[in-house]
Amino acid sequence: MDDRVEIGTRIRKLRAKLLSQRELADKALVSVDLIRKLEQGRRHTASIGSLQRIARALDVSIAELLGKVTTLPSSDPDVGVVAIRRALTPVDDLLDMDVVEGASLTLGEAERNVTYLWGAYWSGRYELLGTLLPNALMQIRATYRAVPASERTRAAHALARAYQAAGDTLVHLGHPDAAFLAIREALRMAEEGDDELLHATLRASVSWQLLVQGRYEESERVAVVAASGIEPHGDASESQISAYGILVVTAATAAARAQKRDSARELLGSASEMARRLGYDRADHQTTFGPAKVAMLGVDTHVVQDDFVEALTAAKALPRDADLPLASRARHLADIALAHLRLNHHDQALQTTLAMEQLAPDWIRYQSLPRQIVADLIERERRVSPQLRDLALRIGAMTG
Repeated sequence: MDDRVEIGTRIRKLRAKLLSQRELADKALVSVDLIRKLEQGRRHTASIGSLQRIARALDVSIAELLGKVTTLPSSDPDVGVVAIRRALTPVDDLLDMDVVEGASLTLGEAERNVTYLWGAYWSGRYELLGTLLPNALMQIRATYRAVPASERTRAAHALARAYQAAGDTLVHLGHPDAAFLAIREALRMAEEGDDELLHATLRASVSWQLLVQGRYEESERVAVVAASGIEPHGDASESQISAYGILVVTAATAAARAQKRDSARELLGSASEMARRLGYDRADHQTTFGPAKVAMLGVDTHVVQDDFVEALTAAKALPRDADLPLASRARHLADIALAHLRLNHHDQALQTTLAMEQLAPDWIRYQSLPRQIVADLIERERRVSPQLRDLALRIGAMTG
């Protein structure tokens, strides 16, 4: 078994002689039976809330606990995570340089580059982003510095969206500190303009980053406060309704992970109302919002609250041809596969994971949940089928 998915081995090593299984369970507010089964390899997954609390009790990030892929190896020193970090932390202003590092672009070129970055992001192409982001960040930053004052606001908005793309990518690669630095830079750039919706929806990324870190209360509050500032009244634009909906549904997912069922239900209901007003899924603000997005995240709220039967029932409301980005559809399939696994529908869990791989082969390589699901399936099966074994080898859930 690949050590990236041996959660139990890492838990045992991390607690070492400092904590007993019982003490770790008490600190993490989980059952000692869960800790025992994870360490014995009888379970490879648990609810995201439980894993977040275990990670916090062991003083590690969730990425470290899950063995998440956090690098983009390359022989080129100008690409990858280290290069993205370097682009996020320039020092030219401290060196009295007249020209920032990187060749400036025309404003139109900079904006097209940002659009391409987001296309790669929603396709789950993190290796491509590792190649593109370092140079793109430097070039768009140089463009911002080079454009005339009349174009400075547009350039600031382009740079804000580029920083946001970098931050969201770094979250998937398990680098929360650098991701948070990127989103703070995005917010700083957005403050130079008068686009109220951009400034608000950037906070959806902040909220999501906090959610991934297990900071659920803060995640919910950030999204709710931002939403309250742009709540649609009267004849609001579709863009405003979409921005508000994104924030509210993000708050709902945070509340669900905090096991605040009433709050999650209320927030999801508000998001559903906004989705009904739109009547379709819009792709703006660097994400999508509409009926399909709300239905997808409704399934997610059931899964994180361990309501697996309800999750599968809710999933039937999402059309197969829903207008969602590839990465969102793949993430939805991960929720479906986990629900089937927890309900002992082993073949459905396997077939759903295979569909997920076929849909998003680039995305799945950087996701820990599919590997954990497959590892659990292997543990539960008396005889591992060739289909399951081949899948496990392809996605790193076992070694040859």
